[in-house]
Amino acid sequence: MRLLSIELKIKQIKMKIIIVLMVVATLAIILFQSFTIMSSNKVEEQKYSLILKEKDFEIRFYPSATVASISSEAKTYKDLSGSGFRKLAGYIFGGNETNTSIAMTAPVHMDINDSVSSMSFVMPSAYNEENLPKPNNSDVFIHKTPDEYVAVIKFGGFASDKDLLHYAQKLYNILSEKGISSIGNARFLGYNPPFQLVNRRNEIIIPVNWEKEIKLK
Repeated sequence: MRLLSIELKIKQIKMKIIIVLMVVATLAIILFQSFTIMSSNKVEEQKYSLILKEKDFEIRFYPSATVASISSEAKTYKDLSGSGFRKLAGYIFGGNETNTSIAMTAPVHMDINDSVSSMSFVMPSAYNEENLPKPNNSDVFIHKTPDEYVAVIKFGGFASDKDLLHYAQKLYNILSEKGISSIGNARFLGYNPPFQLVNRRNEIIIPVNWEKEIKLK
């Protein structure tokens, strides 16, 4: 009986240790995610003007911005996000002729299509084509985007190719219903680091013809 009592106490102690470890791990995850969200909120975001806001979509005007980009033959979100991010992150983390660290901004732009896909980091507003250091990796190139009007639809969670196709088609359908013509590929905008588990923000944008006299249906 005494031996059984000792074994029972040992099991109870082990169970208490497991519970304590689980609580500590949960608190650590919560604290880490909270820190990640706060850090993401401090990241400089690409500037735009909100032209129209409706229940399911927005129209925005994005002025020209300086970006670092790579081109790729990747045909999926997973393939492009992996290789593209490594190359662009290498550039802003010091992989350039002056070993300069450049702050990360949001969002990351991805254009995934059947010809040539691309991924772009928007450069902080303090930089332009003249004062940015030259990339060490020849796959990375610096350029300016054109001014453009875009339609935008938002969704949460971890993005997948299925999500990108679904929300792009949903946005195309909305534009068709509203009588707004699209003029380019649907692109994906990602705002969060891969290790952020909650409050994730994703967007699909489609360049559109936009005039003030457009009357929505």
